[in-house]
Amino acid sequence: MSVPIPVHESTHVTWKDRAEFFEQIRARIAAMPEVVAAGISTNATPPSNGWRQNIEILGSTAREKPEVRVNFVSPEYFPLLRIPLAQGRLWDHTENMRGAALAVINQTMAKQFWPNGDAIGHQFKLPVLKDSPPYQRVAAEATGAFQIIGVAADVRDDGLRNPIKPQVYIPFTSNMWMFTQILVRTRVAPLSIVRDIRAQIVQIDPEQQVMRVRDLEAWITGQEEYAQQRLMATLFGVFSVLALALAAVGLYSVVSYGVATRTNEFGIRMALGAQAADVFRIVLSSTAVNVGAGVIAGIVLSIAFNKLSTKWVTESSRDPLLLGGVTVLLVAAATLACLVPARRAAATDPMQALRYD
Repeated sequence: MSVPIPVHESTHVTWKDRAEFFEQIRARIAAMPEVVAAGISTNATPPSNGWRQNIEILGSTAREKPEVRVNFVSPEYFPLLRIPLAQGRLWDHTENMRGAALAVINQTMAKQFWPNGDAIGHQFKLPVLKDSPPYQRVAAEATGAFQIIGVAADVRDDGLRNPIKPQVYIPFTSNMWMFTQILVRTRVAPLSIVRDIRAQIVQIDPEQQVMRVRDLEAWITGQEEYAQQRLMATLFGVFSVLALALAAVGLYSVVSYGVATRTNEFGIRMALGAQAADVFRIVLSSTAVNVGAGVIAGIVLSIAFNKLSTKWVTESSRDPLLLGGVTVLLVAAATLACLVPARRAAATDPMQALRYD
């Protein structure tokens, strides 16, 4: 959930005071038993993250300054939102509290500007960062060049259909307005501990106000785009289950018919000494050929239509885990559909089978 914290222009005026105040609130909330983690995000709140700004990449020969999304966060922001690091490291608490000019960028930015994979160590400037008290307090180091120390995984925070934009994450203490947000991951229903969170904040500053607290999961899933995607996913799931059920019923019917037409054959085999297990194996092996051919064809078609499927889903259908899971599910359904006819064939009475017309 998101806990917005505004400050008055006459309170926490200095850069140091404001940084320590926001961090103290974060630490108190993080220490609550119902809380898994708490981080600070001045402007990086899902699903609409980032402050669009032009940066100056040092050493670049390009005339135009590229536009990126700048996010002011604490180091806890990444594990809290489960954003893994692909390279490098995060800034630590000490670096955070001094407003160190360090930055983590996303993979899209790393690939766009440093395709050789050597983004770490490069520097850029944010010309827009200018100290203007009391509304905007900028750390001394932030007026210089930021050094890239890590590359984080991409996240879709500009809509599910829009391409991922280059993003920069820097310490929230680099630039503090008269507002921040505490992002909280809880062990219980988020809104059930709002009163306790307010009590923790009041203990730090009895005059401090808290704006409207939001359950981010409920708020994000309630957005129109996400609601549409959820509806599409539900429809795909329902029709997939129906298709699987119809396929299983169809396979059952085909195998049952095949067993019925081969009743005389099974009777002769058993009369000549074949065991029930042998007949059972014959039925399953003949069915396995058809199922195997269907699975192979399905995998080939899913890979061929991978580009079309990305219009509705973000994951690739070439994911080995996904293909493996679907294959196991289909084989299991086919096996269950064949068990009854196979057992019936194995239980055939040779004398009755020989008289079967």
